[in-house]
Amino acid sequence: MFLRKKCRYGSRKLQFLLLFLMLGFLLLMVTTLNPPPSNQSKEGTFQPVEFNPREGYQMDFVETQEMLETQEESQQYYPLDGLSPFISLREDELIMAVVSPSGKRNHSKARKGYRVVKQQSRRPEGKAEGGPESRPLPLPLQDGRAAAAGQRPLGPGAHGFNAELSERIALRRDLPEVRHPLCLQQKYDSSLPTASVIICFHDEAWSTLLRTVHSIMDTAPKAFLKDIILVDDLSQQGPLKSALSEYISKLDGVKLIRSNKRLGVIRGRMLGAARATGDVLIFMDSHCECQKGWLEPLLARLSSSRNSVVSPVIDVIDWKTFQYYHSVGLHRGVFDWKLDFHWEPVPEHEEKVRQSPISPIRSPAVAGAVVAMDRHYFQNTGAYDSDMTMWGAENLELSIRTWLCGGSVEIIPCSRVGHVYRSRFPHSFSYEEAIVRNKIRIAEIWLGSFKENFYKHDTVAFLISKAEKPDCSERLQLQKRLGCRNFQWFLSNVYPELSQPGDTPRLSGKLYNTGTGFCADYRPGRATAEGSIELSPCSDSVTQNFEYNMKEILLGSAPLLCFDVRHGKVVPQNCTKETDNSNQHWDVQENGMIVHVLSGKCIEAAKSEDEKDLFLYACNKNANQVWQFERSHGLRQR
Repeated sequence: MFLRKKCRYGSRKLQFLLLFLMLGFLLLMVTTLNPPPSNQSKEGTFQPVEFNPREGYQMDFVETQEMLETQEESQQYYPLDGLSPFISLREDELIMAVVSPSGKRNHSKARKGYRVVKQQSRRPEGKAEGGPESRPLPLPLQDGRAAAAGQRPLGPGAHGFNAELSERIALRRDLPEVRHPLCLQQKYDSSLPTASVIICFHDEAWSTLLRTVHSIMDTAPKAFLKDIILVDDLSQQGPLKSALSEYISKLDGVKLIRSNKRLGVIRGRMLGAARATGDVLIFMDSHCECQKGWLEPLLARLSSSRNSVVSPVIDVIDWKTFQYYHSVGLHRGVFDWKLDFHWEPVPEHEEKVRQSPISPIRSPAVAGAVVAMDRHYFQNTGAYDSDMTMWGAENLELSIRTWLCGGSVEIIPCSRVGHVYRSRFPHSFSYEEAIVRNKIRIAEIWLGSFKENFYKHDTVAFLISKAEKPDCSERLQLQKRLGCRNFQWFLSNVYPELSQPGDTPRLSGKLYNTGTGFCADYRPGRATAEGSIELSPCSDSVTQNFEYNMKEILLGSAPLLCFDVRHGKVVPQNCTKETDNSNQHWDVQENGMIVHVLSGKCIEAAKSEDEKDLFLYACNKNANQVWQFERSHGLRQR
């Protein structure tokens, strides 16, 4: 009996031992088949990445890129202090090292604080066959048929355009010929000046950035293209780091400069200009495509008129389909009193002074997408205003200053470049206040007494300017040194259409209520729907300035807002263009009553001390329904 129990106990012990060995074997097999990752990034280094932009280039780089660590304070997106125009853009302050991968490349001694990516090989004379970048793709159809079945819907995404579709389009594609026939007959001298093309970018899509670069290289004659300078404005996307450095190192004549602080487009362009060696500077956005023969007309014009700022015709590349749309009629760049840029057809009086359909077009302003000028002229006339921040309105400052200080601004019809106009700006690019502040600088420096027109049309700008005045002393000294004209000359000789007699309203100024002794006051909210019109003690505040144009009562401080009605209360709303039965039509009668045309009721000021709003009530001629505008201008001449 004892022996039997002992054998049974030994058998059970053997079974446990076998089970333990089997578990250990299984664990060993799992570990062998699925090893733990061994390429953990070391602190302070940037590991090589593999980037496959959807059927485009596939890259597997075995060499790392040395990156300088950026301090946390440099990642705060604030204006840089202590930068005077152009000359103070010292490379040791603004440029971080971009080192080519180690190998057989010939490294020259870098200057203090930076090194540009070295070139390895000359660009090919023709397009190589077989590569995805070498096959000219038909332009995508508008109906989106380029998106194959099974793929997710394409939208603006993080870049404000259809980046997913862009990644499936070749980096080098042929554009349709859209130039005027006379442009094809032009012959250009071999002694034209050379050009440096400067492209500043921040987290640009890989495909649009490199398509811009290849487009320049494929269309610009080598003899005239000195270099292409890419300025990386502290991009955070992985593919734009070591992968981009490796890619650019294989392109001849292309330099990559990385800023260690967020500069914005304005200062980023100035940084690139400080490194340029071409006779002509061409600033270009990072989502463009150039037509054949785009460069020579710009250089030819600048060789004969060195004090000009010139721009190509800017065609549209659809953000959704990447279809190329060319402008059939000729347009010029203009702006309104809010200092917002837009296009308009070339007026008849300007057409008459042009000698041929391909003669330069005088333009009050140029767009910021592509603009060219003589490098020394750019430096000597103040470059860009370095106290402007991030981006926005720099093209207007450059245009107005050029006209007022003895130069000219022109659009060259034989030069055409396509530009992707975003459906919206990425969230990281939303610097509305920076744009307003840039406009304030333009108004304070260049508009003279006409700056009041700007403040009248932009309430936010007016309030900011009252809270803090910008320091414009340096630019005002530049204005004096250059002997610049005043803005009245600009209105008389360049853009008289900006000031029209018909702009004067019939009634304007403070809107005074006889019964309460108070004035109507616009109180802005975070959104239009949150704003209100209330009674306040009368003052000279711009928020108490209103205009009546025989139909609408507009807020003089925000002319796109009109008196409207919601639940019997008078409220500010975006002005509509309805002609009949509009809720925004009013009849200001001679007895002082303001009648809402749609309802037949009158605006009445609240009677109680707690209520400050304006309401609609049946017209009864009581004192709270009697209003008086500060100024009367009589009927406008039609």
